Amino acid sequence: MIVGCVCTSHSPLMDRNRATPEAEGRFWSAVDKAAQFVAKAEPDLVVVFHPDHVNGFFYKLLPSFCVGIEGASVGDFGTVAGKLEIPENRAWSCAEHTLTEGVDVAISYRMDVDHGGAQPIELLSAKFPLTRMIPIFVNCALAPRPRMERVRALGRAVGRWAMACPERVLILGSGGLSHDPPIPSLATAAPEVRTRLIEGGVLPHSARMTRQNNVMGEGPRYAAGQSKLLPLDEKWDQMLLDGFSSGDLTVLDASDDDAITATGGRGGHEVRCWIAALAAMGEGYKSDVLFYEPIPEWLTGMGIMTATPA
Repeated sequence: MIVGCVCTSHSPLMDRNRATPEAEGRFWSAVDKAAQFVAKAEPDLVVVFHPDHVNGFFYKLLPSFCVGIEGASVGDFGTVAGKLEIPENRAWSCAEHTLTEGVDVAISYRMDVDHGGAQPIELLSAKFPLTRMIPIFVNCALAPRPRMERVRALGRAVGRWAMACPERVLILGSGGLSHDPPIPSLATAAPEVRTRLIEGGVLPHSARMTRQNNVMGEGPRYAAGQSKLLPLDEKWDQMLLDGFSSGDLTVLDASDDDAITATGGRGGHEVRCWIAALAAMGEGYKSDVLFYEPIPEWLTGMGIMTATPA
């Protein structure tokens, strides 16, 4: 059975770049409330819909959706590295059920999960440990991305599987809201970056340090108005939150990917994970927005929402 849902933004910068004390206080207070929500639900299993930031999925083979049967956290941006506690038989059952319902998910026995999946798990485990999980990758970073209707179909199928589970299942959607991280494009990438986008592989320590330092350095520039990244779009974020709060998961159906990038930024596509998670709740879910605020030091419109099935 599904015992609840949490949708939350993530940011690799929250432990490195200081926002204003007031904004940080409001955010961490909301995280505490979400952790209390999780603890009250007492889940036995977490299904996390998460994006990847070109750390585990590449153009060598790029599925729209992938269920992790076995996997590990890569440990980027301060998240804990190591093998994830994924119950193989339950993950296989989830994938098989989803395929039976007509949603073509891939499976992986070697899924690499970056901070997009790991950070929310760690933040929400403050009061109740969320270790037993099934990670479900949703392609948000690299074109071509799945259409919103297919994302909802994925969520509905996984939700029906979870509703029938003997375990108490928490659904987690990680990503968004508006943000424009420096994700390279295959069409304009330098040769060495293009090779990385296609072939992937283990990133050397020096290369990962360079990559993380580049992202972290963008926060102060952004807050000072010196960044070339797209501004956070509070109006766009609020439109999404209003739609999701009312149960409308079609709010982006009229927007193609170029329009989403132009308003919500390259990272705005991660809202697909919220849509999948809330679709898993079924119709008539009840929701509560615990927090929303654009935090430029973290490069992200930060939001946290909880939901329970009808």
